[in-house]
Amino acid sequence: MREEVIEGLSSYPKVLPCKLLYDERGSQLFEKITELEEYYLTRTEMSIMEEYIGEIASRVGPERMLIEYGSGSSVKTRVLLDHLIRPAAYVPIDISRDHLMKSAAGIAAAYPHIEVAPVCADYSKAIRIPAVTKPVSGRVVYFPGSTIGNFHPSEAVEFLKTVVEVCGPRGGLIIGVDLKKSPDVLLRAYNDRNGVTAQFNLNILVRLNRVLGSDFQTDQFNHVAVYDPAAGRIEMHLISMDDQVVRIDGVEIAFVKGENIWTESSYKFTPDEFAEIAGASGFTVDRVWTDDQDLFSVQYLTVPAAGL
Repeated sequence: MREEVIEGLSSYPKVLPCKLLYDERGSQLFEKITELEEYYLTRTEMSIMEEYIGEIASRVGPERMLIEYGSGSSVKTRVLLDHLIRPAAYVPIDISRDHLMKSAAGIAAAYPHIEVAPVCADYSKAIRIPAVTKPVSGRVVYFPGSTIGNFHPSEAVEFLKTVVEVCGPRGGLIIGVDLKKSPDVLLRAYNDRNGVTAQFNLNILVRLNRVLGSDFQTDQFNHVAVYDPAAGRIEMHLISMDDQVVRIDGVEIAFVKGENIWTESSYKFTPDEFAEIAGASGFTVDRVWTDDQDLFSVQYLTVPAAGL
């Protein structure tokens, strides 16, 4: 973390990896964000899942290992587990250990017939999937939310290539993909009037102070979210309110007034744009489900059989 942070804050523009937003407190704040009126993504995705869960379960097929990337509280996962055909195992993967173990224990208690094997890891890196006792007909990765949008497009392709390897031939991926829409709708979603997103963004500095012993003054930074229409992405930034110097483990990082730390990108796609990314990674788009306003999509991608 120290190396990533110092390298990112020594670059121009200054950047911090968005995975650092998700410590235990960050995960709790994000759960609050998902309940906000302005944040359409979670409730829209859930409505799509509930409406089309029969079709989704049918495409997944029986006796699969379900592997969830960034499992969080696993709320949406329960809709899947309630309808999948004899699921063999559930492997939640999350970077926040406390949050992961609490959620995994809840799933194990609610679904005693399903083997639950949590993995605390950064899913953007190579992951070793644990062996399970039940026979498994294949693997399906579940990647809900709009997290794929946190990757720049070229990075998304490389990341999805690693997912192809995890899924294996004839495997599948259920993925949430946010769609392009009015910038006003997007900006409200990332600049909520209650300031929860601002707390979530600023918490990354609180985490660095706690873990790395840095001396960020959080009241000297301001949360800002903007939309870049050319790139098709929301950007979250922390803006320095004054000239200041921050110390991180003996390293001094200078900020000028108005300078920003880029903490997160969230790309939005048309279905055709995302199909290009999926195809470049080795997936085939099997089915796309959307809500009646085309705000969001849930997509099922498949890996061709070996040799095809």
